[in-house]
Amino acid sequence: MNIIKVKNYEEMSQKAAEILLDKVRQSPKMNLGLATGGTPVGLYRELVQDHQQNGTSYTQVKTFNLDEYVGLSGDDPNSYRSYMNEKLFNHVDLPRESTFIPRGDTNNPGQECTDYEALLKNHGGVDLQILGIGSNGHIGFNEPGTSFQSETHVIELTASTREANARYFNSLDEVPTHAITMGIASIMRSKEILLLVSGESKREALAQLMEGEVNENFPASILKTHPCVTIIADEAALGKLAI
Repeated sequence: MNIIKVKNYEEMSQKAAEILLDKVRQSPKMNLGLATGGTPVGLYRELVQDHQQNGTSYTQVKTFNLDEYVGLSGDDPNSYRSYMNEKLFNHVDLPRESTFIPRGDTNNPGQECTDYEALLKNHGGVDLQILGIGSNGHIGFNEPGTSFQSETHVIELTASTREANARYFNSLDEVPTHAITMGIASIMRSKEILLLVSGESKREALAQLMEGEVNENFPASILKTHPCVTIIADEAALGKLAI
């Protein structure tokens, strides 16, 4: 794994945007894997600013999001479809029909998982996947104990993950208990992975990733076996890691 050390969240976001934009300019028809939550907000802000100032085009790009809450429609303000519209899609020239996110309001979540996995494979997979890391080591919504062989599936969210996401809802009770997520095997099929890590709250998780063993109890540990992973981590996340 290649590690890029940066000073703070802003520099992490800028560096991630620099890498992503370089890839898009080199391969205008690339498939981007996108993440949600607090970590990539700065990245998306940088992409929007670049599009407005430099006109980088996304008309031939396709995007595939990692996950969506079960039970939320794309119109729900707390859905990840709404998040992506607000943070990125509404502000760049990416055709809406080229943006793929699991449907959380489906009547058959199991079939939606099967269909989404087929969609990924039929489009040739993800070229560059953006990832964050949970404090418990989750990637996507793959919680500790998820099989490394898992493909897109429904996952029950742990209490810690729901509590971490409760800030986006009116109360913890409103946070969905399940989500559809790309599986670990699905993520690992990405040709390249860019992991963004910022803040003291992620320090322990990053240390375990770098120094611990590959184990399903810490899902992110599988990234050690991927041939092309770049980690951008700021000083607060790195702590005293000897890197």
